Amino acid sequence: MSVRFEEIDWRPTPLGDISLRRRRDPASGSDVYEVKLGDEFLMSSLFTAGETELARLGLAGLPGTGPSTTGVPGAGHTGTGLDVAVGGLGLGYTARAALDDPRVRSLIVVEALGEVVDWHRRGLVPLGAGLAADPRCRFVQGDFFAMAADPGGFDPRTPGRRFHAVLLDVDHSPRHVLHPRHAALYEPAGLRALTEHLHPGGVFALWSNDPPDDAFTTALAGVFEEATATVVDFPNPLQGGTSANTVYVARTPSGTGGAQEHQGRA
Repeated sequence: MSVRFEEIDWRPTPLGDISLRRRRDPASGSDVYEVKLGDEFLMSSLFTAGETELARLGLAGLPGTGPSTTGVPGAGHTGTGLDVAVGGLGLGYTARAALDDPRVRSLIVVEALGEVVDWHRRGLVPLGAGLAADPRCRFVQGDFFAMAADPGGFDPRTPGRRFHAVLLDVDHSPRHVLHPRHAALYEPAGLRALTEHLHPGGVFALWSNDPPDDAFTTALAGVFEEATATVVDFPNPLQGGTSANTVYVARTPSGTGGAQEHQGRA
C-alpha cells in the first residue's frame, strides 16, 4: 500500500511551478496522480473520460486505413495507417487512447514542459513507461501553439508534414486559456493555419472543460467543412453525481489540396 500523500516532483518552469503528486483515494484505496501548475489543478487520474474520448471521437470518423502489422511505423503495414499529433502530454491518457486504435501507425506528442516529458520517460506516472517504449510514439518538446501557426508544423524532423488528426488538450477551454498567446489559435486565422497541417479529410479535435460554446463552434464551422461539439458525462466521486467535458471535432474537406502530403514517420 502506498503512502497517503507524496509529492513526486516539483520544479519551477516559465509557466509557473509545476508539481506531480500522488495520493491514496480513501474511497477506493487506489493511487490518484495529480498535476498542478502553481495553485491550479491541471489534471487528475481520477477524471480521464474526457481525455480518452478526445482520442476516440477525434479518430472515429477517419477512414479505416490499414494498421501496421508489425507495430513499427513504415514496416510491413497494410494500407496507409493514421498519423496523429497530440498537443499536451499531461498524464498521457489521450496519447494512450490514440495508440490503442490499431489504425494509428505514428503519434507525435507535443509538450511545452520538458519536466512533463521527463516524468513519462522516467516512469513516474502510470502510463509513462508504456508510451515511452512504444515505437510508434515520439515526444516533442515545444510550443504547440507556435508550431500550429508555423508552416513547419509539429514534426521538427519533417517540416511541413501533415497528419490525419490533431488532438489538443492544453487549455481549460477556448475562452479560458493557460497563456494569453494561446488565444489566437481559437480565432478563424489560427484555425485556418492549423488546417495546413492536416491531410484532406483530416480532423482537428479539442478537449474543453466548459459546456459547448456556440461562438467557437461557429468559428470552427467557418473554417472546416463540418464541426460538432459533444458533451462527455462522467462520474464525479468528489462532488457526487456527474460532471461533463466537451469534445469539439472538426473536419477538413476531403480530396482537396494544399501542399504536398508528407509520409513522415514517428
